[in-house]
Amino acid sequence: MTAAERPSYHPSTFTPLTFHDAVERFARGEDDPTRYLERCLANIAEREPIVQAWVVRNEGGARAAAAESAQRWRRGQPRSPIDGLPVGIKDLIETRDMPTQMGCEALRGNFPKRDSALVQALREAGAVVLGKVVTTELGGSHPGPTTNPFDARRTPGGSSSGSGAAVGANMVPACIGTQVGGSVVRPASFCGNWALKPTYGALNRGERLGSSQGHIGVHANGAEDLWNVAMAIASRAGGDPGHPGLYGPLQTPAPVQPQQLALMETTAWERLDAATRQAMEEVIAALQEQGVKVLRRADTPELEALEQSIIRCSKLNGDISAWESRPSLASLHEQHPHGLSPRGIAKLERGRRMTVHDYRRCLGEREAIRLGFAGLAPLADAVISLSSPGPAPVFDPDGARPTGDAIYNYPTSLAGVPVVSVPLLAVGGLPVGVQLVGQPHTDARVLGMARWLAASVPAIRVEAAA
Repeated sequence: MTAAERPSYHPSTFTPLTFHDAVERFARGEDDPTRYLERCLANIAEREPIVQAWVVRNEGGARAAAAESAQRWRRGQPRSPIDGLPVGIKDLIETRDMPTQMGCEALRGNFPKRDSALVQALREAGAVVLGKVVTTELGGSHPGPTTNPFDARRTPGGSSSGSGAAVGANMVPACIGTQVGGSVVRPASFCGNWALKPTYGALNRGERLGSSQGHIGVHANGAEDLWNVAMAIASRAGGDPGHPGLYGPLQTPAPVQPQQLALMETTAWERLDAATRQAMEEVIAALQEQGVKVLRRADTPELEALEQSIIRCSKLNGDISAWESRPSLASLHEQHPHGLSPRGIAKLERGRRMTVHDYRRCLGEREAIRLGFAGLAPLADAVISLSSPGPAPVFDPDGARPTGDAIYNYPTSLAGVPVVSVPLLAVGGLPVGVQLVGQPHTDARVLGMARWLAASVPAIRVEAAA
C-alpha cells in the first residue's frame, strides 16, 4: 500500500452527511427532501460497488415518500424533525415493501410484507425508508459482503455492518441497527458513526423479541439526527412490551459537562495496540484539563468490582445468546439443512450442549454485572471507555472474530445500560469511537454528556506504528 492509499480519516476533517441542518433549508424553500434523497442516491451509486452496504433498495417508493415530504415542507406542515430523512433498516427488521432475509441462505426470498413497529413509527414521522442494509447471518458472527468505508480491506464490524458502513460512507444520514453483544457500537466505532444503544427495552423491537438483551440502536452522523430518529420511534411505538420506553425530551439534549467519570478498562486494556492506548490516554488527559475527574480501577473498590464481574463477559454473552437462539436455529436447520453457515451451526450446537442449569448460572453472572454498573451510580456521572479495542481489523473470513472484537460492548449489552458512542479518535488513519455509559433510563443525560465530550475534547489522531 502506497502512502497515498493509506487511510486518512480524521474526525475534525471528515465532513459527515447530516439531516438536521437540511431542514432549515427545507423550511426556507432552498432545498427539499426530493433533492436531498437524490444526493443520497448519487452517493450510493458512487460508493456502493465497493462498500456493499445494501441488500435491497426501494428507490421508487423512496422517491414517492420524499415527494410527499417535500409537499408537507412546502405547506409548512412537516410531521416531525425527521420528515424526509432517508434511512436504512437493518435486514433483521421487517418492512412491508422489501424482503427480510437476515443475511441467511435459509431465509432467501423471505418476504413477510409487514412493517415492524419501529418501521411503522419512522414512516409515520415522515422518514423515507430507502432500503435494507446488510447484517451478518441472523445477527451472528458469519459476515456479509460489506467493507469498511475508510479502508475496503477491513471489516465494518458486525452485525450491523451495513448500518455502520452506509452512514460512514455518507450514503444516508442514519440507519437502524440491533445489538445483542456489540452489534451497534462496534460498527459505529469502526465506521466513524455516532451511535445510541439505549437502555434495554427503550425502543420497540416489534417481532424481534427472542433475546433477553437484544436492543434496537441508531447509527447517525451527528447527535441531533441520532436523537431525533430515536425519539421518532419512542414517541410513536414506545418501548418493548412491559417497558416504559425511552425517556427524554423531544429536542436533542443540550451538552452537559460531567464532573466525574469512571474508566472501564476490560480485559483488553493490557493488549491494546500502543497507538489506541495512547489515543485513549490523551482523551483522559484532555478531560482532566477540563476539570473532569477520571476514576481508575485502583481508585475505588466499586470500579474494581465491575472489572472483576466482566472478566468472562465474552463467553457469558455467547452462552446466553446460544441458549436463547437454540429453538429458532434448530427450526431453521431442520427446514433448511444447508441454509446455515458453519458458524451458525456451531452456535446451534453450543446451545444444545447447554442445560437450563447452565443458563441459570449465566443469568446470575449477568446480574452481577448489572449490580457492578449500579454500584458506580453514586461515584460517577458515567462510565467512559473505548468503543472498540482499536480500529477495524483487516477482514479475515476464517478468523475467530471476522467482524472484530466486541469486548468493550459485551458488558453494556449484558447490563442493559445506555451507551452513546462518539467518533472522537483516529488511529492509523481509521476511526475509533469513545463511549459513555449511563445508568438505566439516563439515555438523554448520557447523550448530553457525549455532546459536551465531542465539543470540548479536541479530536485526537495518533499514527499507528509502521
